[in-house]
Amino acid sequence: MNVRQATTQYEAWLAAQIPLLKEDLKLKHQRMREDPFFFLRATFYRWAQVWVEACGKLASGPVVLSVGDLHVENFGTWRDKEGRLVWGVNDYDETHPMPYTNDLIRLATSALLAHKELNTPAKRASEEILRGYDESLKAGGKAFVLVDHDTPLREMVIHRLKQPERFWEKFTRLVPLKSPVKRDVLDAVRSILPAENIRLRFGHRIAGLGSLGRERFTGVGVWEGGSIAREAKAWAPSACFFARGGKTGPLFITDILNRAIRAHDPYWKIQGRWNVRRLSPDCFRLELTHLPKERDELKLLYAMGWETANIHLGSGKGAEIRKNLRQKPAHWLYKSALAMEEQTQEDWGDWR
Repeated sequence: MNVRQATTQYEAWLAAQIPLLKEDLKLKHQRMREDPFFFLRATFYRWAQVWVEACGKLASGPVVLSVGDLHVENFGTWRDKEGRLVWGVNDYDETHPMPYTNDLIRLATSALLAHKELNTPAKRASEEILRGYDESLKAGGKAFVLVDHDTPLREMVIHRLKQPERFWEKFTRLVPLKSPVKRDVLDAVRSILPAENIRLRFGHRIAGLGSLGRERFTGVGVWEGGSIAREAKAWAPSACFFARGGKTGPLFITDILNRAIRAHDPYWKIQGRWNVRRLSPDCFRLELTHLPKERDELKLLYAMGWETANIHLGSGKGAEIRKNLRQKPAHWLYKSALAMEEQTQEDWGDWR
């Protein structure tokens, strides 16, 4: 099966699970042609088909609840119950039991493909990701609560918050919905509002790449003198089910979040068939372009590796993973990332 066949079959499989938006899918297909990093982010279903064969023995390892679609732009910030600014993995749409190596290899591969924004040499990037991961395992993990310490990571994140008006300007330009918001969407969104009877204006927001094509409802309003936003996105079973024969299965998102070492977001939940969350300048996915040009990329990659271990430690296999890491050959992560970069570039060329 080539990537075109995989895409056609995956979208047919996904359409059997949830409604899909044809215009958004066309946009997704267009963006997949623009850049190999965009292509990687949009095609986890293809990754799930080929990564084990492409990486061979290097892919083996203890199975954990894996993020699945991990990459260098799947990180963001939120506020916990104490109102503290927290940084970590932002999206768990493709969560599934997989060898722990999947998240590390995909993260390292994305660092290779995001070369337009990342200047760190590929081998060094893999080394820093793995160093952060290993040291987090040794320490038993620790969440990134940014208010506690003056760190380069906090300075990178706060850069995004310097002009919040830009964030809200984008939301004022949302295209209004053509039909009334569904009752179950309204109920899910209202369940995470700070007060009842807040009036929200709903629009259609184009966001992400892997989830582009799913229904997404974004509501914007005013509460106590300031803007607020909430969003509901349709969830579906992980593409791993598709890659393993097309059967469907359970949702693992709540499990992975409850188990991970994490300062939880009180405005994030699954209700019915919707994933609802708060959106704001300090509660949003961080693109590399959102970070300052002058930044310590090694510390950023180290933090990404550490946060990956925070999540995997929730599966209770830290000792097994550390033992497996000691058995890996030298530069195994870098070699795996090179193999998957080659596979992704080949698929991207076929798609174009």
